[in-house]
Amino acid sequence: MASNGICDRVAIVGMGCTDFGELWGQSASDLLIDATTQAFSSAGVEKEQVDAYWLGTARGYSGRALSEPLKIQYKPVTRVENMCATGSEAIRNAAYAVASGAYDLVAAVGVEKIKDYGFAGLAGILPPSDGTASTMSPPATFALLVPAYAQKFGVDEAKMKEVISRIAWKNHCNGAKNPKAQYRSEVSMEKIMNSPRVAGEFGIFDCSGVSDGAAAAILCRAEDAHRYTDSPIFIKALAFSAGPGEGYASQDYDFTTFPEVVASAKDAYKQAGIVDPREEISMAEVHDCFTVTELVLMEDMGFSPRGQGWKDVLDGRFDLDGAQPINTDGGLKSFGHPIGASGLRMMYEMWLQLRGEAGERQIKAPGMGLTHNLGGAPGSCVSFISIIGT
Repeated sequence: MASNGICDRVAIVGMGCTDFGELWGQSASDLLIDATTQAFSSAGVEKEQVDAYWLGTARGYSGRALSEPLKIQYKPVTRVENMCATGSEAIRNAAYAVASGAYDLVAAVGVEKIKDYGFAGLAGILPPSDGTASTMSPPATFALLVPAYAQKFGVDEAKMKEVISRIAWKNHCNGAKNPKAQYRSEVSMEKIMNSPRVAGEFGIFDCSGVSDGAAAAILCRAEDAHRYTDSPIFIKALAFSAGPGEGYASQDYDFTTFPEVVASAKDAYKQAGIVDPREEISMAEVHDCFTVTELVLMEDMGFSPRGQGWKDVLDGRFDLDGAQPINTDGGLKSFGHPIGASGLRMMYEMWLQLRGEAGERQIKAPGMGLTHNLGGAPGSCVSFISIIGT
């Protein structure tokens, strides 16, 4: 790939994140004000000091969605969108702007008010097509991964159900330790495994929540970081991959991998100098839109050997006290998934963990962390990966 990266050239010096959930009493503007106020405060800056803003939201019109509630006085505000990776797209663009020297101090912000629309996920008017695109719902589409993985790697149906249920159980355990999460209660394996079916082998606990929320980050050049905080975190890699959408038309696509994730992971590891992600990445926030997605991602990103991820799940490798904790804040499954905010929410957890501020869910001696966003569906998606460290 042609990506040269910006390793250690950009620092995050302030972050903020609202509670996620069914926030009927708050507007998108309220959430934006809350998240950015937290971020400005943590960086010790006023909004007037920020040179430019990037806003990630799946539903909205132009940068005015941010400039008007914040009363930003004639600064550049760019609205970006990249499906469920929209929040990550905001921070990617903001970081590149700083690395280029165009701006000294910038903000990346993500927000979504999904509950008020009465729809889940990326509801909206789709452009005309040739009629060959899948019309299945997201749960139905991702549910195809379960039997495909089981058949390819010889995992029987009962064991596969246990594996994906344990992922839900783990993430709910982590979310129960997170005061900002949408779902803050542990859920038993028995309840998860016997929950009503949604699609295929998916029960209701295999699907991420529909939620509102916002998150924000303040970024500057690495050499300026200590002007704003004693504990900045530094961007090691930002990788993005958009696929050609050929999965449904290809006889070779078997629904046990996301080629876009493999490509973005390879690029990110090259940028950050990562040789063995299983050993060198100490924690990760990944896009667990559905439980089996997390399982497949573990292998696509090299955290588990091919066909062995299910064993690592059952062995507890990815638990909060495991060798490589995954979704320490509860993930999409428990924290919630307001589309435009999720990528920045993942970065917020890295911010807390690397600064030793994650409370009950703080892992021991965190090294490099990774965040991952997926947008779209198996066979036709985009993938973002960041690597962050101190």
